[in-house]
Amino acid sequence: MTHGEGIYLYDAHGRQYIDCSSGTFNLSLGYGHPEVMAAVREQTEKLVHVTSSFQTEPVNDLVRRLVEVSPESLTQVHLKVSGGATANEGAVKMAQAATGRRDVITLFRSHHGQTMMTTAMSGEAFRREPFPLHFPGVVHVPDPYCHRCFYRQHRESCGLLCVERIDDFIDHASSGSVACVVVEPVSGSGGNVVAPDGYLAALRRLCDERGIVLIFDEIQTGIGRTGRMFAAEHFGVEPDAITTAKGLGGSGMQVAAILSNDALGGLDGSFHSFTYGANVLASAAAATTLEVISRPGFLENVRKTGAQITQRLEGLQAAHACISDVRGLGLMIGIELVDAEGRPNLPLTQRVVRLGLENGLLLRTSRYGRGNVVKIRPPLILTSEEADLIGDRLETVFAQI
Repeated sequence: MTHGEGIYLYDAHGRQYIDCSSGTFNLSLGYGHPEVMAAVREQTEKLVHVTSSFQTEPVNDLVRRLVEVSPESLTQVHLKVSGGATANEGAVKMAQAATGRRDVITLFRSHHGQTMMTTAMSGEAFRREPFPLHFPGVVHVPDPYCHRCFYRQHRESCGLLCVERIDDFIDHASSGSVACVVVEPVSGSGGNVVAPDGYLAALRRLCDERGIVLIFDEIQTGIGRTGRMFAAEHFGVEPDAITTAKGLGGSGMQVAAILSNDALGGLDGSFHSFTYGANVLASAAAATTLEVISRPGFLENVRKTGAQITQRLEGLQAAHACISDVRGLGLMIGIELVDAEGRPNLPLTQRVVRLGLENGLLLRTSRYGRGNVVKIRPPLILTSEEADLIGDRLETVFAQI
């Protein structure tokens, strides 16, 4: 690859691709967004990095903006983290320090990072297989994957058994000392599973009853990806903390943050502080990104173009038996592919990605290539015409299949 512009990426042969993975979901504003690039160029003339012992205006500006756009109770911001994994790990440390408890509850199919702690937290065995030592005290529970319900229930009558049974896991599978629950409102790597109606509210009640900290991992769902600044807004639930990264950098700058309520504040910075966290240059880019996404009509357009693509995919689902489900929020959409017996069809999923490449679409699949869900997540600057173009190319792909 040689260069990019907007939603497009170009290779050394001059071929153009629509990046439906937004550079692994980091490019919320696409390649080379002019305002983000201008903010970066201007900041390079002033200050690129300074020790966090000192304050700088770009960092302070980013903190103010994050508090403004986050749920009302989240008033604390920790920026001295350099990526999503270290943000998630830091939020867990804050919960442990605040509660005096140890264990962490996460969901099947979840992905929270690739440090040793977050590798253990992630709900996939293949992530832990090569490593002899795992962070202790993680309890994995079934995710709210209604399309393939662990408890073989139907949402209309299940009574949210996937939340109710967490009580049993706490009583019988944990150490009895649970600090926090970490959950993605829409699973990122795990198959684009959207939390069903009532799930997160029920999880909030369970955590309140048990005195457990509720953390939303919004590394992928945050910063407008679902058509709201944070996915928490879709569900009307306020967690005790939100982690964010990836799209916060706008056009690829490395930045991450932990947002928390007052109760989790106060952990000394020496316990969780990374070399490139709170970088001045990245903070300038992130503050500009938030300014752009906060403008009137921006998130409305994300919801509109996401609905356009979803509608086209639902049309494809009606025409192709291999598509068993289309699900998502905003521009975070998944296509689940199956064989004739309704089982996950991995070869077909990989074929869709290959044909996508041949037709000028960059696609990714779930579970790091081990899953049967194709993910559609173009930059948030997508226009209605470009949404139609993605739909046209996907129709071509499935026609070829």
